[in-house]
Amino acid sequence: MTKGDLLVERGATRLQRLADRAAARGDGVGEWLSDELRADAAFLRKLKPSLVKARAKGSAPSSQEPESPPPAPPEAQPTSRPGPKRKKAKKRRGGPPPVVIVGAALAAGILLAKVIDWRGHAHPRD
Repeated sequence: MTKGDLLVERGATRLQRLADRAAARGDGVGEWLSDELRADAAFLRKLKPSLVKARAKGSAPSSQEPESPPPAPPEAQPTSRPGPKRKKAKKRRGGPPPVVIVGAALAAGILLAKVIDWRGHAHPRD
C-alpha cells in the first residue's frame, strides 16, 4: 500500500468509528447518521490513489468493491462513565465587551468619513 492509500484508509476507518458511535446512540438521528457515515467510508475506500490509478489505466474494474467490507454496527448499549464528576473549567473571556468594540468602530468610521470629505473640499476638481 502506498502512503496515500494508508491516509485514505485511515480516514475511512475514522468515519467507520464515528458511524459506530452514532449507531450506539440508539436514536433515529444516530441511526440515520450511522448509515450515511458508513456509505461515506465505503466511498472513500474506493478513492484510494492506487485504485484510481489502476482504473485510469483500465486494469481495474470501475465498479470494484472496497477491499475490506465495513463491519456490522454494534448493538446499542447504554454507556455509563464511572468515576467522579469534574467541574467544568470556566472559560476566561478577556477584552472589552463587543458593544464597546462596535461603538469604537462606528466612531472611527464616522471620523474617517469626515476626514475624507474635508480633504475633498481642499482639492476641488472644478
